[in-house]
Amino acid sequence: MKKRSKRYRAALEALQRLLGTDGPVPLEKAVEAIKQVATAKFDETIELAVRLGVDPRKADQMVRGAVVLPHGTGKSVRVLVFAKPPKDQEALQAGADYAGLQEYIEKIQSGWLEFDVAIATPDVMGEVGKLGRILGPRGLMPNPKSGTVTFDVATAVQEAKAGRVEYRVDKGGNIHVAVGKASFPTAKLVENIRAVVESLLRAKPATAKGKYIRSVYLTSTMGPSIPISEQSLVRVRE
Repeated sequence: MKKRSKRYRAALEALQRLLGTDGPVPLEKAVEAIKQVATAKFDETIELAVRLGVDPRKADQMVRGAVVLPHGTGKSVRVLVFAKPPKDQEALQAGADYAGLQEYIEKIQSGWLEFDVAIATPDVMGEVGKLGRILGPRGLMPNPKSGTVTFDVATAVQEAKAGRVEYRVDKGGNIHVAVGKASFPTAKLVENIRAVVESLLRAKPATAKGKYIRSVYLTSTMGPSIPISEQSLVRVRE
């Protein structure tokens, strides 16, 4: 059994005092509690974990997508765009950190990975595809399903810089998404979380049977997780 640190155990006890239950709690209450126990010396990342009622072994039940968080992730995102002229210059003007083609393919093959998001125009994917074994396992490979293979590189760059996050269900049927930092106001974290949940609901496969969202947890980098009540996840429409 994994031994928890003294700090982790203290955070867990604090959560139990704040929440008064081990069961699911309303979203706003969970966010306020997680912020209070995120006391590390750095600004902890807040992450949403969702267990889905899908079978990832079936291609038609693979849940994958992206969403632009209303208030960003709190992280500075380095964007690389694979493109030929004049699209490379268009990407740089939109805020990309790097843009080009052959020189970056060669740099990556030599071990360079100083970027967080990779975008490519469709006409260069034949050449970018040779990087699949390097970028694929790291979640950095451009993919049309996540909106990172497009001729509209300016919009893709701007969205990545603004807080666009990608998600993909893992082998256990789980989704993990960073939704902001502990320093964010409660209202901003709540809006980011609801944006992710609503995107997941839109991405529900037609072949998924039974309950789609099985459970939802919120956690910080160094702290314990909190279960969230499902009915509090979707914003009330007026």
